[in-house]
Amino acid sequence: MLSNTCKYAIRSLIYLANLSAGNKKIGIKKISEDLKIPSPFLGKILQRLAREKILSSTKGPHGGFTLGRKPEEISLFDIVIHVDGEAYFNNCIIRLEPCSCFEEEVTTCPVHKRFSKIRNDLISFYKDTSLADIVEDFEISGEIIQF
Repeated sequence: MLSNTCKYAIRSLIYLANLSAGNKKIGIKKISEDLKIPSPFLGKILQRLAREKILSSTKGPHGGFTLGRKPEEISLFDIVIHVDGEAYFNNCIIRLEPCSCFEEEVTTCPVHKRFSKIRNDLISFYKDTSLADIVEDFEISGEIIQF
């Protein structure tokens, strides 16, 4: 399960991808109000993504945030790795330590075989789904992106 911090990051990036025409910078206050995320908390999340070059940040009265790359170049995997870390993709579902599937000399947990395909499908989904894909899905469905 994604952390709330990661969900806020994904929502914020979808929001920015939807408004990304012309690299228009959106202020933290506007993003915070529209997404109903506390501004100080959101600021920390967005600054982390800016340090990772997923976002671009400009300070000052005309500053704000915009995507650091094109929406089609930012995958959900990129976001999750930078917010929740790789542990999200290699945690074991029954042991407290990471799944040993990445360490050949260690035996795998009893449910490893059953979960392995799901884990691989999940990783593929996150890697193959870009912000542009999500914005397009909303446009195709006719739904308005609501947060």
